[in-house]
Amino acid sequence: MTDDAYDTLIMGGGAAGLSAALVLGRARRRVAVVDGGAPRNAPAAHMHGFLSRDGLPPGELLAIGRTEVAGYGVNLIDALVEDVRAAGDGFAVRLGDGRRLTARRLILATGLRDELPGIPGVRERWGKEVAACPYCHGYEVRDRPIGVIGSVHLALLLGQWSGDIAYFPHDVPVAPQEREQLEARGVRIVTGRVNRLAVEDDRLRGVEVDGTGSVVREAVFVAPAFVPRDEVLVALGARRRPNGFMAVDANGRTDVPGVWAAGNVVDPRAQVITAAGQGSVAAAQVNADLLAEDIAAAVASRRAAGALSGAGERAAHAARHHAADPLG
Repeated sequence: MTDDAYDTLIMGGGAAGLSAALVLGRARRRVAVVDGGAPRNAPAAHMHGFLSRDGLPPGELLAIGRTEVAGYGVNLIDALVEDVRAAGDGFAVRLGDGRRLTARRLILATGLRDELPGIPGVRERWGKEVAACPYCHGYEVRDRPIGVIGSVHLALLLGQWSGDIAYFPHDVPVAPQEREQLEARGVRIVTGRVNRLAVEDDRLRGVEVDGTGSVVREAVFVAPAFVPRDEVLVALGARRRPNGFMAVDANGRTDVPGVWAAGNVVDPRAQVITAAGQGSVAAAQVNADLLAEDIAAAVASRRAAGALSGAGERAAHAARHHAADPLG
């Protein structure tokens, strides 16, 4: 292989991408990870729910992972992918800095982006007192006044962490059944449009609502729109599920030959530990696919060599026979 040719190119250097790289690097495949350096969980001070790494800053996990995969010869490339196209039996990739790479297989682990409600203060406090996942951040705000904007599901769920939940429908109607459920769970419903989050001395103090004033809250949960970073799959013609995310099988294989995907780019529910597991599974399947191709090529080469050898032996035999009996 040339310096810019790889068995597998992994796009995205988060938990899913680095986990895939670790498996393939240990399998002695030539692997590159291309990453633009903008992980989804960068605003968070700590990550949770990852066995043996609970509470670790997200950046530290990535630093540990990059060191590990580099030890197995994986090439880490800090760049953005500009274009990917099918080329022969593999793929041609152009990076934002102009470099061109080729790969026999691709793993997409580019994650998703969170489209946050356009309420002043939400983006500014995102990853601090504003969060989306109770499993990731609920324990840290247990027993404190919590607000939930626009998601009945989150308001009901967060009752497991605190007895002081205020639900702000904002511009989302509350159905009669939902109201009954919220009231039964002791969730306070605060009607009116949310104007902004009140912040003072770099801390969230409350939620300001039309006609109500400021409701004291120490943490707020919202439900962002999840948008997969799947432009590469779109360009290659991959099929989406009804939920807007690309279709993959249980092993991460997409319906584009030679392309796998793992992590939040295909599964919005995947936490860090889930994404890492998906990357590992995809990598093992990619290696199996490459192995099948390698075996087929070796068999074809052996057969071709045998055919040439047989033809040579027949020619030599004919020559010896002619020499012994020139008149045939």
